[in-house]
Amino acid sequence: MNPESIAILILLGSFFVMVFLRFPIAYAVALSSVLTLMYQGLPLTTIGQQMVKGISSFSLMAVPFFITMGVLMGAGGISDKLIALANAFVGWMRGGMAMVNIVASYFFGGISGSAAADTASLGSILIPMMVDQGYDDDFSTAVTITSSCEGLLVPPSHNMVIYATTAGGISVGSLFLAGYVPGALLAITLMIGSYIISVKRKYPKGDKFSVINLIKQFSISFWALAAVLIVVVGVVGGVFTATESAAIAVIYSLIVSVFIYKGLDWKGVWNVLEGCIETLSIVLILISTSSIFGYLLTRLHVPTKAASAIINITDNPILLALLLNLILLVLGCIMDMAPIILIATPILLPIATSIGLHPIQFGIMVILNCGIGLLTPPVGAVLFIGSAVGKVPMERVVKATLPFYILMIITLLLVTFIPQVSMWLPNLFA
Repeated sequence: MNPESIAILILLGSFFVMVFLRFPIAYAVALSSVLTLMYQGLPLTTIGQQMVKGISSFSLMAVPFFITMGVLMGAGGISDKLIALANAFVGWMRGGMAMVNIVASYFFGGISGSAAADTASLGSILIPMMVDQGYDDDFSTAVTITSSCEGLLVPPSHNMVIYATTAGGISVGSLFLAGYVPGALLAITLMIGSYIISVKRKYPKGDKFSVINLIKQFSISFWALAAVLIVVVGVVGGVFTATESAAIAVIYSLIVSVFIYKGLDWKGVWNVLEGCIETLSIVLILISTSSIFGYLLTRLHVPTKAASAIINITDNPILLALLLNLILLVLGCIMDMAPIILIATPILLPIATSIGLHPIQFGIMVILNCGIGLLTPPVGAVLFIGSAVGKVPMERVVKATLPFYILMIITLLLVTFIPQVSMWLPNLFA
């Protein structure tokens, strides 16, 4: 075995060993990189250089702003308003509260961009409401956690910014547009599944549909939804960059939460910002340490070797696309979302483009795969949050989620094999 192969074995082998030993992912990435640098005799100052280089990006400045915007809006009292708006839309159907849960997640996801925040915020309200109306607690929790993945696809999503930066100069605005239809498609498939289960189990209907109530709830929720319009329209229209739009959205969210909805006072704002710092530190440490890891992957020619190895298995584009999804799904079971995007994108993107997948389409595939991974043991953070919020044992939640896993896989396959699902809007506004 030549020295380069040994270095690759040290890098990847030590990383996965530490992941399985439940090391914090940032430590696993950093330590495996240090071991590899030491084996190759490279100066350890490379660590500092690559960490600084990894976060010295104007585009990445949008990430902390989007996270802050989501936390401010989430704590600012908008959850109840979005639930009421969703109820006015779809609450009249059989299994109406399940439909409300799914549609509210679409609205809320466009503000928070976080599946975990969606599950914690909406779940704490909707799961008890659903149980009180006669829904099974495991079904209520399953609907909540699976619909929360819509928030990863509906812009503005800080994970999309991370992917765009990692993939090398992809338009953040185009990636934002690409998420709307897949997010809606995921919502529709989950609603179909929920309706079938609701009819079978005879779950209740909600109140009759009222246009007047819908208009009323929309007028109340407009200020929250306008935050999304500011970001997406501004970026796509070229009025400002993703980073500038994110900064403006933070100021707007602060005004809406404090002065319009009055869900936060200034003391509450400081508490929210304190929580933001903790989240941001985790994300930025991951980005910086993953930069060292990515540097070593490139230095050791891992992307080229991985692409050759995978293509040697088969040259069938359909099988290769399925294999890419399988790799991402497996990674999603053992790693969190940001590390997968940062580490897997440089390796798998060249393979994806070689079989005709557009980088934007592949980005939606990566994010949806990672979203499914958030719901799967042993690392599924959203699965654990849903289990805790719903007070339902994780084993029961996983069992109740099985039909929804299938629906999410169907959505993933549609995104993979029908490019228009993700590319229609970006091409329309190109």
